[in-house]
Amino acid sequence: MQHIIIIQPHTFSCSTSTFLNNAAVPFKTLSSSSSNKPLYAGTGVIFRHMRSPLGFKQMSFQSAVNSSSEEQNSSTSAETTRKVIEHICLLKAKADLSDEDEKDMLDFLYTCQYQMPGILAISLGRISYQKLESYTHAVFMRFQKKEDLAKFYENPFYLGVLKDHVTPYCHELTFFDYESEVEDDILPIFRKGEEFNFGVEFILLLAFKESSLGEVADDALTSLSKLLMEFPSLIVQATKGSNFNPGSKDYTHAIVIRFRSSDAFEIFMDSSEYKDIWRSKFQPITEKKLSISFSVDPIGNNLM
Repeated sequence: MQHIIIIQPHTFSCSTSTFLNNAAVPFKTLSSSSSNKPLYAGTGVIFRHMRSPLGFKQMSFQSAVNSSSEEQNSSTSAETTRKVIEHICLLKAKADLSDEDEKDMLDFLYTCQYQMPGILAISLGRISYQKLESYTHAVFMRFQKKEDLAKFYENPFYLGVLKDHVTPYCHELTFFDYESEVEDDILPIFRKGEEFNFGVEFILLLAFKESSLGEVADDALTSLSKLLMEFPSLIVQATKGSNFNPGSKDYTHAIVIRFRSSDAFEIFMDSSEYKDIWRSKFQPITEKKLSISFSVDPIGNNLM
C-alpha cells in the first residue's frame, strides 16, 4: 500500500513524541565519544541565502550519475560520523483551521528551537494534497541525543505551545523517533549553510513485515543508503533508522532525505535505479508505506 503526500513550503524541525502518550521513556546516554561534545555553545555563525540552480530539471539521472562520481572521487573515503536523534511529527488539523490560526501554530512550533537547548535543526510544512491518511502538516526535528529529546517532551514552553497553539486546532498528532548518523561537521549536523537553505524534504515511513525485521530489512535499507550516497548532485543529506517511539508502532522505520530541489526529487523518484531497489528489496517485505514531501524556502538564520 503506497500513500504519497505533497507538502507546501514552510520551514522548521521539531520533536514531540511521548507527550500524547503521557509515558516516561528511559533513554540511555550515547556511547559515541564525539556525541559528548556540546554542539551549540558559542558558535554564532550566520549563513547566506542561495538560489536553487536554474534549469536543473533538464539534468537527466545519468548526468547526475556522472557528476556525482566526480564529486565522490575528490572527497575522502573515510568520514567521521556523529549520532543524532531524528523526530517526525504528523498532524491532522481540523477542517475549520483558519490561515491565521495555522500561521500561529506553525510559528510557535518553529520558535521551540530558540527556547531550549538540544534542538539542532527544524523544518515543517503544510500538506497540500490530503490522501488516505488525511495528514495536513508535517514537522521534522533533530536532537543531539535521546536525553535532549526526553527533556523536550517535558519542557514547559513546549507543553504550553501544544496546549495553546496546536491541540486546539488538531484532532490527531502522530510521532516517530529514530537514531541515525550524519557527517561529524557543524553544517551537516545543524543542517545549515547554503545547501540546506532550499530544496525538498522527503519523509518515508515504512512498516516492514515482522518476519523481515533484522537482517533482511537492514539489507534493504543499506542498499537504499548506498544508492543515495551515489548522487550528491541530487541529495544533500539522508538519514534512516528504526522507530523507537512506543506510541507509534504503525511504522517500524523512517527515512528522511533532503533533496536539492523539486526537480532533483522528481529525477530520483522517477529513476529506474530507485524503482528497481524498491521493487526488489522493499516491496516484498513492506506491509505499508507513507511518503511525505514539502518544499523548503531559502532562509538565513543565526546558529544558536
